[in-house]
Amino acid sequence: MEDKMIVAESERLILRRYREDDLQDLFEYLSDEEAVRFEPYKPLSLDEVKKNLEWRVATDEMIAVELKDSHKMIGNVYMGKRDFDALEIGFVFNRNYWGNGYASESCRTLIQQAFANGVHRIYAECDPDNGNSWRLLEALGFEREAHFRKNVYFWRDEAEKAIWKDTFVYAKLNET
Repeated sequence: MEDKMIVAESERLILRRYREDDLQDLFEYLSDEEAVRFEPYKPLSLDEVKKNLEWRVATDEMIAVELKDSHKMIGNVYMGKRDFDALEIGFVFNRNYWGNGYASESCRTLIQQAFANGVHRIYAECDPDNGNSWRLLEALGFEREAHFRKNVYFWRDEAEKAIWKDTFVYAKLNET
């Protein structure tokens, strides 16, 4: 693997750019209804994942999470650039690897790196029903700054009426 592909490493993980050969590993979790339950998209078909992977390979905002021991790609962390030296963080992981601390380890590593590189603030938006997500953010030292009521929708019901959802907003400041 080329060194420029690696964004960071932690004890158990390689955090890197996406590659074309990530297709099957990416399909495993983007096609899983439970893994994408709180995402603004439904489970993806193989063709949809192929198209999505093209975007992931082209951007530096999506970071693939790979296990050092097996080189299996098990998820991703999104680090989107925002105004005012801020980043938006998000994460999706293969359900078969939940509960092992991989999301925490990868996010902690990338947050430390971002703050060391001068980022002022990192924030995340999540569904209040996604307890795994907001508990992870709190464990990483993020504070809940807002609870927006019925501010977004991704889906419509059978009558084409918007299905409104609430949003929690969490943030962590670089206070070094």
